[in-house]
Amino acid sequence: MIDLHCHSTFSDGSLTPEELVDRACSISLAALALTDHDTMAGIPRFLAAAQGRPIVPVPGVELSVDLPNGGNMHMLGYGLDPGNPALRRQMEWIRDGRTMRNREILEKLNALGFSMTAEEVAAAAGEGVVGRPHFAQVMIQKGYARDKDEVFDKWLGDGCPACAERPHLDAPTAIALIHDAGGIAVLAHPFTLHYGRAAMNATLDSLAAAGLDGIECHYTEHTPSQTRDYLEFAAARNLLVTGGSDYHGVASPGISLGTGLGPLRVPDHLPPPLLARLRR
Repeated sequence: MIDLHCHSTFSDGSLTPEELVDRACSISLAALALTDHDTMAGIPRFLAAAQGRPIVPVPGVELSVDLPNGGNMHMLGYGLDPGNPALRRQMEWIRDGRTMRNREILEKLNALGFSMTAEEVAAAAGEGVVGRPHFAQVMIQKGYARDKDEVFDKWLGDGCPACAERPHLDAPTAIALIHDAGGIAVLAHPFTLHYGRAAMNATLDSLAAAGLDGIECHYTEHTPSQTRDYLEFAAARNLLVTGGSDYHGVASPGISLGTGLGPLRVPDHLPPPLLARLRR
């Protein structure tokens, strides 16, 4: 069993890179990818922790990408060089935009009557990049909401009163950036696009033309029928098939590393093109 989608304390996860490796080894994962949001700062520690352990560590990242219709998707990059200058510049640009958005979110939440400070949100993030899940953590801790779903449904989700925009890459730019850094570009959790078959086919045709390498077909929240559809879409375009739990730790209760909500089973092999990159 492998897991190609998880997050550490360097973005919005609750475990350090070392703890993720320990957890993965304890459940006998054959491979694990660290895919923090818009940062690869935790990758050196992740790779060091995996040295001499019975697991293949996959350096990765999850980038926020704009859609032509005004929405957004997430793009996973695997096997990248974290020191690539262009990649580092773009991730810094995204993080700077996130900082500006965080200030706006805090102002909106305070105006709505939720008393919290930037210091409290930063403490929730620890050493990671501050994002909306950390605002949610503080709101839950202070009794303003029961759980993260309530926070996002009422206040922080797209279009909600305290939501604020931040800069994203467009899909062709994100794919090119991942390729230039020596990686493989994979569309993350496609069900979050909420597309029907026609719209999904059109989007995948556009992404494939831009160089998309794969689809995250096996995912925590995909239904069996969705998984079958995405496998079909991937096969029709000769795209790689990947999968992962999207494990965040305490921020996403009920989702376990490797098995997600329980029935997740990602096929126990890495795509050959990714293996080739890892062996270089």
